[in-house]
Amino acid sequence: MTIDQAGVPEARPGPAFPEHEARVDALRRQLTAISGEATVRLAKRTSNLFRSRAAAQHPGLDVSGFTHVLRVDPDGRTADVEGMVTYEQLVDATLPHGLMPLVVPQLKTITLGGAVTGLGIESSSFRNGMPHESVLELEVLTGDGRIVVATPDNEHRALFHGFPNSYGTLGYALRLRILLEPVKPFVKLRHVRHHDRAKYFEALREICATSEHEGEHVDFVDGTVFGPDELYLTLATFTGTAPATSDYTWLDIYYRSIQRRETDHLTVRDYLWRWDTDWFWCSRAFGVQHRLPRLLLGRRFLRSSVYWKAVALDRRFKIAQRLLKLRRLPPEETIVQDIEVPVGRAAEFLDFFEREIPISPVWICPLRQRPGDVRWPLYELDPEELYVNFGFWSAVPLDPGERDGVHNRMIEAEVTRLGGHKSLYSDSFYTEDEFWRLYNGDAYRELKRAYDPAGRLLGLYEKCVRRG
Repeated sequence: MTIDQAGVPEARPGPAFPEHEARVDALRRQLTAISGEATVRLAKRTSNLFRSRAAAQHPGLDVSGFTHVLRVDPDGRTADVEGMVTYEQLVDATLPHGLMPLVVPQLKTITLGGAVTGLGIESSSFRNGMPHESVLELEVLTGDGRIVVATPDNEHRALFHGFPNSYGTLGYALRLRILLEPVKPFVKLRHVRHHDRAKYFEALREICATSEHEGEHVDFVDGTVFGPDELYLTLATFTGTAPATSDYTWLDIYYRSIQRRETDHLTVRDYLWRWDTDWFWCSRAFGVQHRLPRLLLGRRFLRSSVYWKAVALDRRFKIAQRLLKLRRLPPEETIVQDIEVPVGRAAEFLDFFEREIPISPVWICPLRQRPGDVRWPLYELDPEELYVNFGFWSAVPLDPGERDGVHNRMIEAEVTRLGGHKSLYSDSFYTEDEFWRLYNGDAYRELKRAYDPAGRLLGLYEKCVRRG
């Protein structure tokens, strides 16, 4: 790397996307202007993280311009995108070509860079893994100020494989080249009810192994647990035609249809965003699952990004806490988590959860690492194993004398006991030794020395547990 007279690293030669390179150069100058003693952070107005962080003491890096889909290559089935592109933008760019990303996380405002550095999952994950597994090339602004292009087999391959689950503590994704897959215009859904959890997870295992159910091919699998004897698998299949399509973007609520309909049809776009309108089922906390408020709000305001702003206001002004106190109700502990355990331990985890954590419904999503001899050291999965992700997002009352975090800590301990993993987008309560044992501290420290030796970016434990 060479340095110009202003002390700014020069742009790498041969830019494929000149306007993108101009944005990269401007960002590089921003970084140079930040004091060498300051912790570097992004200046972001929005986030899909559900954990608080300390206020920044210095100006952040402005990456608001990195929101361009640079190219969609229909023949090669790839897309070049900037790191702050949302999945909503990307899907809108790829669907006209009959293509979609291999995994599309549920919320429209999740960014490509965020999903790759912080993981993601959806109903195609039983065959396509996580978003980072479809990345071919990754351009990263590292903690030491370099712009590096990491691929699976170049000199930055360690960063390429160690970037997932690093949460911006090694660097920031500026551009990604990802794989795409073909789609059909519609998706047929089958909601299959089970009454026995052991049979439910055995059926899930079999469907994911064969990609079919009762003679029909299956492209997508997820599930919803409403109670101990009310468990649904939703099996979805691409189709070229549909007798009629449902609309869950305004008055009707998708998750309620699971209990009421055995089959359904959606456009492929509406299928990808079926959970966003009501933030799964979390919109009920804002009182918008009744007909009148939905009529008044319209489609524009029924989306996850609006609910997230409401949550941010609540955190800032502690509205929910004050209301509980005024009503003389016990304080509540927020439990917003996604965890996964091997499918053979899934029924055991659900037993524990229903016994100890009074939250319902619960989302279920199977996950398997994509075929290939690849290791992702900061979030290692057994490549031969099918995992079951459990998503639960609510709050539970604290008994007298209970400290905030007691239920979350109980969940963490159970997940570890069952040989599972926990995503770090929300609150974590691990001790430092435990954290590094679970998230490969040796590999992380080696990457930190190579790409952020001065520690200009927060460390992973400081960011995800100490909430720096």
